[in-house]
Amino acid sequence: MTGIDLDLPRLHIRPASGWLNDPNGVGLVDGVYHVFFQFNPAAPVHGDIHWGHVTSRDLLHWDEQPVALAPRAGGVDGVGCWSGSMLIDDGVPTLLYTAVASEPGSAGVVRATPTDPELRSWSAGERLIPGSADPAELEVRDPVVFTLGGHRYAAQGAGARGGNGRIEVYACDDLNRWEPRGVLLDGTDPVAATLGPSNIWECPNLFALDGRWVLLYSVWRDATGPVREDAVAWLVGDLDDTADGPRFRPERAGFLDAGTTFYAPQVMSDGTRSLMWGWLREPEGDTHAEAAGWSGALSLPQELYIDQAGALRARPAAELIGLRRGGISPDAGGAIAASAFEVDGRTAAVELWLGDEQVFVHRGDPVSLRIFVDGSVVEAFVDGRATYSTRAYPSDGGAWRLIGGEGTQLWELGAD
Repeated sequence: MTGIDLDLPRLHIRPASGWLNDPNGVGLVDGVYHVFFQFNPAAPVHGDIHWGHVTSRDLLHWDEQPVALAPRAGGVDGVGCWSGSMLIDDGVPTLLYTAVASEPGSAGVVRATPTDPELRSWSAGERLIPGSADPAELEVRDPVVFTLGGHRYAAQGAGARGGNGRIEVYACDDLNRWEPRGVLLDGTDPVAATLGPSNIWECPNLFALDGRWVLLYSVWRDATGPVREDAVAWLVGDLDDTADGPRFRPERAGFLDAGTTFYAPQVMSDGTRSLMWGWLREPEGDTHAEAAGWSGALSLPQELYIDQAGALRARPAAELIGLRRGGISPDAGGAIAASAFEVDGRTAAVELWLGDEQVFVHRGDPVSLRIFVDGSVVEAFVDGRATYSTRAYPSDGGAWRLIGGEGTQLWELGAD
């Protein structure tokens, strides 16, 4: 590989060209993992949003499927098929997504169902519910479904400029009838408030894990300047089944990734664990995408768990051991002759550099560490707790170098 090809992640989900953002509709159907994602096939910029689609049986090898959803000119999703999720409705895999007919204020929820048994093609209908009629409300979007007390509910992210983000909830045992049930949680909650202001809580996930309930949302802020997608917040607590509808009661809160590139994750259960993928963004002001013809990737699959202190943590999916192709060693100067590799072991001091850029560093007490590098993507997991995702571009020149790292093993990675 030469030039900008060095930047392209080969082991992470992304098409060869075009724009990719939020993972959507992740799920397991008949032994096949399905991951959909926001996709502009025509250019490496956000616009004309479709749903791309990949499948896997082992979380290592991914097959690209035909585009699942595309904007319908003049229709309810004419501007774009934005984020959503998958559920099984009366035995039928079903996609729910935010359909945007014209901007602003035209977002609503649309249902799509498969037209073939392999889920390679989908047919979308009309709106199940419209967007918000409240002029003070900026956004209501990104539906996700959960069950409580034998009933099915949907949650959507919501908020307004200058206001507090929140999650709105609806009863939807019948997907043709969505009944508002108020606010699941908002930014005035004292535990949520410890995470700082957020004008919109977007891309929510709500799920049971290790005997607790977990709420994830992505932080959208503009109160202090230009709109920006900031971080991913988590809250762990209890979900109360009240007469007015489900209400979330958080006890712990934090941020999911310490880097600046991880955003808008989606979570699924495969029956034994909760798996998560997130969008790995190019950094603000990136100049690589236009020349390369592509932008964005999805993270490697991560397993979520709650630690002994009650905090939400992530670790690499167990299957990722299968990417290892053999042990390698850096040269005398620390240079690594591989475009995809993993650092694994327990160490007190390690630095990862790309040319003159320090990409990751740990100094202090010995920690268990796994660092995955794939093209321009770097994902680090420290002691199975802290995660750190970032981007660094080999096309800018220089080699990957490992300094320190006594007690670690270096593996070349591949999926062939």
